[in-house]
Amino acid sequence: MELQYFHGTITKDDCEKLLSKTGKNGSFLIRNSESIPGVLCLCVFYEQIIYTYRIFRKHNGHFMMQTSEGAPKQDFRTLKDLIATYEKPNQGLVSNLRYPVNRPTTSQRSQTVYVTKGEAYLIPGKRHT
Repeated sequence: MELQYFHGTITKDDCEKLLSKTGKNGSFLIRNSESIPGVLCLCVFYEQIIYTYRIFRKHNGHFMMQTSEGAPKQDFRTLKDLIATYEKPNQGLVSNLRYPVNRPTTSQRSQTVYVTKGEAYLIPGKRHT
């Protein structure tokens, strides 16, 4: 999936940490459901609470999301279409989607650096012979 706000398989706890870190109502991301295989979760931060909405893939490949009771069920060809709809106010979510929380890029991820035993003892700025 090309969407930067799709985090794939991250835990609910990690998701909540990422969204809470923003502290902005309307922050959101999409992740895989931990409890239902093949289902996605749209997670939305609002007033210090994370709301989770399940996104189901239909037999025709389209997407459908569970929202508040009474909101019309909608059919979306793509996840981008789904997100574009819920960026608008009053669509059945606790808040419209305003701030995508993107997954880290390669340069933002922590990297492991391997050094040889000799390199580990070099002191920066000191001349070594």
